[in-house]
Amino acid sequence: MSKFESIFLQFSQALTALKDALVQPKNEYMRDSVIQRFEFTLDLAWKAAQTYLLEIHGIEVRSPKSCFRESFRLELISYNDLWIDMVEKRNETVHTYNKDLADQMYEYIPKTIPLFEELLKKLC
Repeated sequence: MSKFESIFLQFSQALTALKDALVQPKNEYMRDSVIQRFEFTLDLAWKAAQTYLLEIHGIEVRSPKSCFRESFRLELISYNDLWIDMVEKRNETVHTYNKDLADQMYEYIPKTIPLFEELLKKLC
């Protein structure tokens, strides 16, 4: 299995786990689980795109934002400011814990699912 195939599989599994968590009844623990699964999914999304860009196009990117910008340019993903917004929100949740922020993230995360699904389909 290539590096890309391995990361792609992990990304796919993380997205499935995130979607599974989102359909569970909300409580404090599920909210926190959804946020953690979102962080995993976003990290694996950009790493899968990063590896694809390098292996298929010979383009090296070193940060999530530059990876998504390059992915826009190559039409790997549709242009959507939500990709950059997701990176910024993920950085907030990783470095800060605040109940209000956690509740806001829980409400925000479902709208990220279609973007992850689009990337997953394009990477197939």
